[in-house]
Amino acid sequence: QVQLVESGGGLVQAGGSLRLSCAASGRTFSSYTMGWFRQAPGKEREFVAAITWSGGNSYYADSVRGRFTISRDNAKNTGWLQMNSLKPEDTAVYYCAARDRAVVGLQSRWTYKYWGQGTQVTVSS
Repeated sequence: QVQLVESGGGLVQAGGSLRLSCAASGRTFSSYTMGWFRQAPGKEREFVAAITWSGGNSYYADSVRGRFTISRDNAKNTGWLQMNSLKPEDTAVYYCAARDRAVVGLQSRWTYKYWGQGTQVTVSS
């Protein structure tokens, strides 16, 4: 098993930046593909970004591509989501998640086995 703890959320003005962190403990972090999802009030939890276990490949939702960057450092058991040019529609609770190394279904929340508790991101206009 792996335990995930997010941090770095907060309130930011539109156009600003935030960097979310995901600290992993338990089983070796490099055993897992890591993803970020978000959930706004009244909406389904949606895919934001994912990165393969080695960090060699990353994937993004169309809504964040070019603005967000996912990264990881397996030696530090930590992953990050750098969010730039934030928009009010980015407001949500952001979750870090982990799953097996397969790349099939990376955008589906149902394929992720481990989840953090979430961190709130609020972007004011």
